[in-house]
Amino acid sequence: MHLERRILITGGAGFIGSFLCERLLESGANVLCADNFFTGTRTNVAHLLSHPRFELMRHDVCFPLYVEVDEIYNMACPASPIHYQFDPVQTTKTSVHGAINMLGLAKRVKAKILQASTSEVYGDPAVHPQPEEYWGNVNPIGPRSCYDEGKRCAETLFFDYHRQHKLRIKVARIFNTYGPRMHPNDGRVVSNFIVQALKGEDITLYGDGQQTRSFCYVDDLVRGLISLMDTGDDITGPINIGNPGEFTIRQLAEQVIDLTGSKSKLVFMPLPQDDPKQRQPNIEKAREILGWDPEVRLRDGLTKTIAYFDGMLSDKLAAK
Repeated sequence: MHLERRILITGGAGFIGSFLCERLLESGANVLCADNFFTGTRTNVAHLLSHPRFELMRHDVCFPLYVEVDEIYNMACPASPIHYQFDPVQTTKTSVHGAINMLGLAKRVKAKILQASTSEVYGDPAVHPQPEEYWGNVNPIGPRSCYDEGKRCAETLFFDYHRQHKLRIKVARIFNTYGPRMHPNDGRVVSNFIVQALKGEDITLYGDGQQTRSFCYVDDLVRGLISLMDTGDDITGPINIGNPGEFTIRQLAEQVIDLTGSKSKLVFMPLPQDDPKQRQPNIEKAREILGWDPEVRLRDGLTKTIAYFDGMLSDKLAAK
């Protein structure tokens, strides 16, 4: 008898994690979603609670977890500066202790494990676009370091468990991702601009707005993560997963204003410390190894994301 795959997703009630839960359930897997609800919410997975193959557990990855699973997606960690700087010591613990605990679990039950790493391991890059071979330009003692260095250390742990214990690992470096279910107050540029535009408030740009980002729609990203997990044991990564289409922050703001029909004005503020000037993935490895390429254009993805936030703001007004 063929048993269905049992998959653990830490941070599964988060923005990306909740979409991952959906896709894996659609593929026929049993999904155990573990989240401590620091930035994830029950609302993100409420529609899955009645699913017979879905289970939700409140759990913090800083503590060991004893479950029987075949695959682990380690997605747990606050990913926006507002949230990861709220308690920087806890952020580092989540990345480092969380990795140790999930790797320990994977070793014990012989599971395959994927680490959601980040483009922030490249810091403020001196190489553009960023290939996986680039070691980065990271400040180890700045206000963003809890996240950047925590994620870098997690990658170290993954590769040491692979070398020392022959663990089957996958490391994905996720670039800017956006879509429905983003936290409205997470300070990330897409959600910030959309909420400000829908409320008719000034849109806040930092610096001159000429710094660049590459925006990947969440459906594309989740497809990339699953493709990486499904590769053979010889593929460990790290592999960049992101959309190589590069836009200035100002271009993004102007597109959001256009799509919302907002009367919002652009206002400029000083650039935060260690804010990267450029961010663009080199995705040749993802194309070659995974056969993966992002499909959703920025305009189409923004339209779906705006509709989500518009509904959320309308619901809040109706509840008052």
